[in-house]
Amino acid sequence: MTMILFAALTLLASVIGQPSPGAVRVIVDTSVGAIELEVDFTHAPVTAANFLKYVDAGLYDGGRFHRTVRLDNQPNNDVKIEVIQGAANAERRREFLPPIALERTNVTGLSHQDGTVSMARTGPDSARDEFFICLGDQPSLDFAGARNRDGQGFAAFGRVVGGMDVVRKIQMSPAEGQTLAPPIAIRSVRRVQR
Repeated sequence: MTMILFAALTLLASVIGQPSPGAVRVIVDTSVGAIELEVDFTHAPVTAANFLKYVDAGLYDGGRFHRTVRLDNQPNNDVKIEVIQGAANAERRREFLPPIALERTNVTGLSHQDGTVSMARTGPDSARDEFFICLGDQPSLDFAGARNRDGQGFAAFGRVVGGMDVVRKIQMSPAEGQTLAPPIAIRSVRRVQR
């Protein structure tokens, strides 16, 4: 029994901290700390590839987290959510990629749970560089969710695997309405080399 337990613990230790198959790890270095993301190519290949193109081009370097959505700053929303939203460096907007097709959660099988990373959008097939991170489960952001009138939801494409304390710190930073004041700087976003 002791040998079996030892073998199980050894196997568990080797797996913890390793990316899931079909995933890429990314570090978002901000002025208030680092957030480690796991980008899911298996379930959301279009959205994951788009995000990593921005990462690899260095377009998030000098970007910012500019929005915090908390329960107390959505007076006109019947369906309330909790997220923080980041964007690429606006000074490099000419280098931004065209909008991508919306990978709906009813197709990908992903959902907006605590720590989910997803693409911001204004309408279907409009996502470019902006992304958000969920604080708590947010089913109203999934396909057929009630947050948007179009019911199409948002494209979840990854999850936070380290640094949720930093995500919470950003969410609770000073804001004017939902606009972080001042915004939280994104110093760099890089793939994790393992």
